Amino acid sequence: MIYPIKNQSYKFITDDSNICDEQSAFVLTAQNKKYLQMAKDSNPASIITPKELYSIYGLDTLSLIGITGTNGKTTTAAAIYSMLLDLGEKVAFQGTRGFFINDEKVEGKTLTTPSILNTLQHMKSAKDAGCKYFIMEVSSHAIAQERIEGLKFSLKVFTNITQDHLDYHKTFEEYWRVKSSFFSDDTKKLINKDAKKIDFNMKNTYTYALDVPASFNILAYSLNDGITAAIKHFETQEEFFSPLYGFFNLYNITAAIASVKLISEYSLKEICEACENFAGVSGRMEVVSQRPLIIVDFAHTPDGMDKVLDSLKEKKLSIVFGAGGNRDQSKRIQMGRIANRYGKKVYLTMDNPRDEDPLDIVNQIAEGISKKEIVRTVIDRKEAIKLAIDELEEEEILLVLGKGDEEFIEIGDQKIPFDDREVIRSITKEKFNR
Repeated sequence: MIYPIKNQSYKFITDDSNICDEQSAFVLTAQNKKYLQMAKDSNPASIITPKELYSIYGLDTLSLIGITGTNGKTTTAAAIYSMLLDLGEKVAFQGTRGFFINDEKVEGKTLTTPSILNTLQHMKSAKDAGCKYFIMEVSSHAIAQERIEGLKFSLKVFTNITQDHLDYHKTFEEYWRVKSSFFSDDTKKLINKDAKKIDFNMKNTYTYALDVPASFNILAYSLNDGITAAIKHFETQEEFFSPLYGFFNLYNITAAIASVKLISEYSLKEICEACENFAGVSGRMEVVSQRPLIIVDFAHTPDGMDKVLDSLKEKKLSIVFGAGGNRDQSKRIQMGRIANRYGKKVYLTMDNPRDEDPLDIVNQIAEGISKKEIVRTVIDRKEAIKLAIDELEEEEILLVLGKGDEEFIEIGDQKIPFDDREVIRSITKEKFNR
């Protein structure tokens, strides 16, 4: 990437050694340092670090909030963004859903955490738009690859940690170590005290919890028709309502309320009132059809799947899901066991098989399902969804899991247009004429 820059001795900045020249400054990062000599051979105007560029852009005026965790990053970050907007603040949000400034989508979906130069450009755009806050999701890959080097966070948030990305990190211990490293400095931190423990620097640490004493505690809650809860922060207590579904979203909203309180001067009451307007994130517990009730969710890990299904465990559940190819295979049998525990009917299908045979993936999932009579294998995802809807009985809820708001399915090296939500709407319109 190459970007123009003003008021410097050079006209452009780039992190690409192939396009570096005499008019450009080369931004030396942990990702491109092996190409430093190639950049030098191009006789760049200067070589600078992300930390230096952060200073050149004057990004200290932005309050930077980073959220990491296996699950809940997107919803928590989006809720913080939504609440601050409702409170009248100018704010930007970078994450899985794309890049947003003041409630306008600037860029579409990309990596959860893009390159450091891309992030710095986003922050500059946010600053130029008058933003006070910049919210970003921070992936474990980005931490390991130092794609957040040079950034000065005002608050770091930890949601939870469960098995994921072992195809990259190899062991849970390494995944845990990487996540923990994000919280090793003196930056203000917000930690989910109920989650599996990670290592963190106690200095400037606040916590949130339902089960144990914390800086922010949920005293009571109801999950009927949304979330109604009482939250206590030291001596202050307030109630809030969220239209979101699920016990796991109670944690996400609590983290968002606590985050806004820690980075702003708003009262707990004002923040709780603002959370009512956050309707959730596309593809996260998204109700696509009311009659029959069909919900789409991005859950693609054992923990994420368990949380979604547990939030509806009192209902009769029909479940459509698969598992991604070229990813951690050990989680597949676990996902099968979870579907076995909650599902009345289970439809195993493809989910971004990539270079693997989708039937092999499905068979690995099926090893975890002891109640073989509840399982149907339909590799074609559209046909699996259609069959599930056709066989849906009264009072049953259909959950289509794994892809959320993704608009394609990855087969081999191709990305084929496919959106679970559009498929469901098309089938229900044809079937029920509405």
